Formats: sequence, structure tokens, C-alpha cells
Amino acid sequence: MVAPYKFIKEKERIKLLKSYSILDSLPESDYDNLTTLASQICETPIALITFIDDDRQWFKSRKGLDISETPRDISFCAHAINNPNEVFEINDARKDSRFYDNPTVDGSNNVVFYAGAPIKNLHGLPLGTICVIDHKPKILTEEQKTALQALADQTMKLLELRLNKIELEKTMVALKKKNDDLERFAYIAAHDLKSPLANISGLSDFFTDNYGNSIDKEGNEVINLIKSSTVKLKEMIDNLLLYSKSSLLDKENCSDVLISDLEKDFSNLYIFKDNCIITFKATVNSICVNKGAFEQILNNLVTNAIKYSDKEKIQIDIVITEERDFYMVTVTDNGIGISIENQKNIFDLFTIVNSVDRFGAKGTGIGLATVKKLVEDLGGTISVYSKVGKGSKFIFTLARN
Repeated sequence: MVAPYKFIKEKERIKLLKSYSILDSLPESDYDNLTTLASQICETPIALITFIDDDRQWFKSRKGLDISETPRDISFCAHAINNPNEVFEINDARKDSRFYDNPTVDGSNNVVFYAGAPIKNLHGLPLGTICVIDHKPKILTEEQKTALQALADQTMKLLELRLNKIELEKTMVALKKKNDDLERFAYIAAHDLKSPLANISGLSDFFTDNYGNSIDKEGNEVINLIKSSTVKLKEMIDNLLLYSKSSLLDKENCSDVLISDLEKDFSNLYIFKDNCIITFKATVNSICVNKGAFEQILNNLVTNAIKYSDKEKIQIDIVITEERDFYMVTVTDNGIGISIENQKNIFDLFTIVNSVDRFGAKGTGIGLATVKKLVEDLGGTISVYSKVGKGSKFIFTLARN
């Protein structure tokens, strides 16, 4: 018996094989289908997909054979991978000086005929073979050899898909960790900023109350700027906290929200805005959603509609419909509208479309980003349709549980 010699680029080959995490993996139907085809095409009782490890050959798929691996030094496939560009065929192992006394030939396995097509990557590194075995002498036709090599190539494609999946899963885990770390940082940073910010605001009030008369007009204006800046910064911090918390929503924490109660709540919330008319229309009496998140989404959209309106009478229409798998909500206003260019990025964090709102305040660029995040965390999507001077229509969906 002649033991197979190691492949010329053995270290590279082994490293590549390990990267696929295929060794000792569970059976998979995609691989089993290939060995079934190989057995039928080549008309043999045994077909295997083998991978050559350091000191063994391991069978990922086996048809007609009970064992899962054999030592490498008695492996036919270990010989086959040394000629990766052709099908390795032994017509009668009993008459071949390399195999006649091989224990798989004169033992219980009774290997007489063998043909193996190397499984190799684009750079020609062989990982193993898809092979067929018979207990009697045999010669494959050229068509059978071509088909066997095609099955080997298909096996390699399965391995590449496996590797891509592994890499994708690693990337997803890494991205999730980075995203979790970033959200945790945003939450902690924003939370920690609130305390010194409150001190600044309180000290400003104290200074004005106790020393306001001792300071000239310009000095008082500076103090007022400090106070207004703290209010603005507090608003931004509160929005950042809401944004960071949105991914922690419990999607299963749903409750029935009566449309009539929702309409009443919004009427009370905006009761002092006598120039604003909010109407509700719904095809259902109630919807089952995360109540807090849903109200936050609506509040944000309604508040934006009020802040960025140039009309004497602000009209906001909210329509709620129930579809098979989701609820659809439309919020339409008669405000200043949004240009097509700005519609592409208004949901991006820190994107500010208008310099100031109707009250002269500048936006934070967090509100609509939070809305989008809340909607997506609740299994929905959001889009906007708008024309400058004609108002805007926001349409979002929420998954039904």
C-alpha cells in the first residue's frame, strides 16, 4: 500500500478547510442530495462527500456507507486531491499497487472501484472530494466524469454560501454590539448631562433674581441667552434619551387603544391651540399596539405639523385603518410642505430641514429620526408625501400581533 503524500500547499489547504467550519457538522439535505445524484448518475451503491483533515478523511454526506471517517493514510480521496484538476479513477483497486493491500479493499468495505472529483476553490486548493465507490470493477464514461465534477463544483458553492452566512452572522453580531454600545453611551451621556444642565439653569435664575437689578440691559440679555440655551439643550437631551430608549420597546407589550379615547386625549393635549383643528377618522373602534410608543409617534408628528405651519388655521387629519397584517395611520397637515430633495433625508438623525419653526425656535433633528426608529421597532414602515406650500402627508404602519 502506498500512503498519500501531503498536498503541495497543505498549510493553506487546511487553513481554508477550517474556515468553513464544516468538519463534524450535522448532516444537511443539500449535501445529501448531491451524493444521491452522484450514486444515480455513476450507478454505484456508494457515494460520499469527503473532506481531508490533517490525519483523517471525514464524510459530510454518505450514501451506502455506515462509517463517518477513516484514517487519512488509507484514504483514496487523499490521493485524489493531489491532482485537483481531474477526476481520480481506480477501475480495480485489487490490481493497483497503491491500493491492493489497503484495508478498505481487502476488508469489510470491499472497495474495488473508486472515482473522486476534487472539491476545490477558485485558486485550486482542494478540500476533499465527491466520490463514488463500487464493489466490482468499473469504468466511468466521460459524461459521468463531467457530471461528477459538476457535483463537486456545486459542493464548493454550498461551502461558499456557508462561509458567507458565517461571515454575515459575525458581522451582524458585531454591528449589534456596536449599536448597543452606542445607544448605551448616548443614554448615559445624555442622562449625566441633565444634572449640570439643571444647575446652570437654576444658577441663571438665581443670578437674575438676586443680581438682575445690578446688571445692565446687555448683561441681562446674556443671562437670558444662557437660560434659553439650557432649555434648548434640555430638549435635545430629552429627545436623545427617547431615541436611545426606543430600541428597548417591548413589542409584545400591546394594549387595546380606543380611537375615541385617543381623540379625546389629543383634544385635551392641544386644547390651548385654538387655531389648530385635529380630526380623527378610523375604520375600527380600537387598535392593539404599544400605547406609549404609538402616542409618542402621533404626538411628534402633530407637534411638527403645528410648529412648521404658515397657515392661520392649522388643519391636521389623522386616519387609522386596519389591514390584514398591519395598521395604517395617515397624518396629513396643511403646513409649509417639504421639498423633494429634503424628503430623502428628513428621517436621518440630526437632519434639520427648516432653520426655525413658526415660534422662532430651531429644531434638533432628532424628532423624526425617533419617529422612524419607533415605527420600525414596532415592525412598521414610514414614508412622507409632500409638496412645498401644500402641506405634508406622513404614512406609517404598525405590525398587528
